[in-house]
Amino acid sequence: MRHCSAGGQHKDSPLTTEGIRQAQLLAKYFYNLQIPIDKIISSPYLRAIESMKPFAQEKGIKIDIDDRLKERILSEDPVDDWLEILEYSFINYDFKLPGGESSTDAFLRAHQVLEMFYNHDNYSNMIVITHGNILALLLNHYLQSFGFNEWKELRNPDLFVINYSNRVQSIEHLNYQNTSVKNIL
Repeated sequence: MRHCSAGGQHKDSPLTTEGIRQAQLLAKYFYNLQIPIDKIISSPYLRAIESMKPFAQEKGIKIDIDDRLKERILSEDPVDDWLEILEYSFINYDFKLPGGESSTDAFLRAHQVLEMFYNHDNYSNMIVITHGNILALLLNHYLQSFGFNEWKELRNPDLFVINYSNRVQSIEHLNYQNTSVKNIL
């Protein structure tokens, strides 16, 4: 899941008023699904944690924080043409600016979180909250056509289900506002 609308990109940026409303809608959506959620894992960034907090509190589920889900750093320094740099990083996964992460590096750290649970018998349904770039890189691993242009189309929040059993069986794009499902793999 990509986090709800936030007031900035800083790690401590809170949700906007709209983001708070989205988090409440998400809580209702997940509650109404009536699927037992075994675990919630979030980026350490405040906007990601706050996106799932209403649901976690209602269900009494602890939100585990995992630094590997934090947003990707393109560069230590401000970059004027960051959108062009990001687009290029979807073409050349090993490209990185000084002090930044390549797409490969960012994907590998985030994917470790998912792999920990793929073959774990104690967990069936898990919610993972991260950021747009990380989510796009994870989805690209399973669906190579998911790239820069698809990243640009991501919403805040945005939900995908990866059904996994020994290998990915399907990826579904969920619409928490009207419960529609679109299979994309």
